[in-house]
Amino acid sequence: MTVNFLHRRLLRLAFALWAGVSTASGLSCTKDATAPQAVPAETPAAEAPHLVSSTLIGEYSASSLAARVSDIPIAGALVKYPIRVYRLTYTTRNTDGQRITASGALLVPVTTQPLPLLSYQHGTIRPDEESRAPSYYSSGSEVWSAVSVLASTGYIVSAPDYIGYGASKSLPHPYEHAASLASASLDMLRAAREFAAQQKLTLNQKNFLLGYSEGGFATLALHKLMEEKAAAEFSVTASAPGAGAYHKSAFADYILSSTQPLSFLSTYVWVLDTYNRVYGINRPFSYYFNAPWAAQLQADPFGAVPSQASELFTPGFRQAVLGKTDQSLQASFRDNDIYDWQPKAPLALFHGTADDYVPFFNSQDAYNAMKARGATRVELRPIPGGNHFTSAPSYTLQAYAFISQYY
Repeated sequence: MTVNFLHRRLLRLAFALWAGVSTASGLSCTKDATAPQAVPAETPAAEAPHLVSSTLIGEYSASSLAARVSDIPIAGALVKYPIRVYRLTYTTRNTDGQRITASGALLVPVTTQPLPLLSYQHGTIRPDEESRAPSYYSSGSEVWSAVSVLASTGYIVSAPDYIGYGASKSLPHPYEHAASLASASLDMLRAAREFAAQQKLTLNQKNFLLGYSEGGFATLALHKLMEEKAAAEFSVTASAPGAGAYHKSAFADYILSSTQPLSFLSTYVWVLDTYNRVYGINRPFSYYFNAPWAAQLQADPFGAVPSQASELFTPGFRQAVLGKTDQSLQASFRDNDIYDWQPKAPLALFHGTADDYVPFFNSQDAYNAMKARGATRVELRPIPGGNHFTSAPSYTLQAYAFISQYY
């Protein structure tokens, strides 16, 4: 099946599968350079084995997978193999460096053919939507629909829950934190490879990376970690992140200088709350937020907030960021800037040009910085006129076609 043919066939399917794509990335993820490092730069392979347990969730025939998208006439033609879905638990490190047990889903096509690994990083899942994490394999989740069809085309899919969901749900999710998203995803890949060895599954040593929104940010962070710290274990074959908040420093300035209503400030509050905790900044909410929002958010960090940044955030906080006078905050943003490095493997950055949630400049800046560093295999793939949600179907289609070139 050629890439062009896949483009045509996936067009309608992609729109249906991603109609309910989860919302995504966030604001300026902060890390305090004056505080202890939140997560080691890598989880050393010497800590292997990582796999703790595996549980078969179910085996799904090609016809049952096609039935999930039965309203799309072309869906059946895309499904090639039945799949088995497993819940894996594995060891990784929390943001404080402590070893914990995390989880994820592993989708395995039923075939004797050597297959590649594909690491799929999911988008934003709010705490009250915890059952949508991959290891639950629940109806309506990303892995149940789109990713299952992807697996059935011939990829062993590793889908980490991340810290804060599944086996680690008692811990807060470190939202938009590059280091822990990357390390939890890499350790899941390690566990997946250990599982494959136990089950005598044949891997072909190709490794693909996909993810949209928070998953796009996690995908680029994982790509960077794999090439810079785990190249002896894994080689990235191709990577296709979508709509990630890669340039945190610029994103912080964008939010705090905005004079227009912003529809997603509650998500940015989650990011700020996360990093205030993770990096030991530990400032009171009243430092960041005006009354009465500070007290309300202290009680419920996911509560409603105004849409104007000047109404929500205190003048002192805004001035400290925009004036670059708060060294801890600036170091925090810079530490989560993952846009400026030189990838070696083929990389395509997908982003809607009208994205008002995670602005397009995040991908544009990454492309410019990577090219300036000499990257020769990076591409910028704008989705003309697409916002954060309408771009998701196009991302699904185009990212699948992009990695298919290297299958």
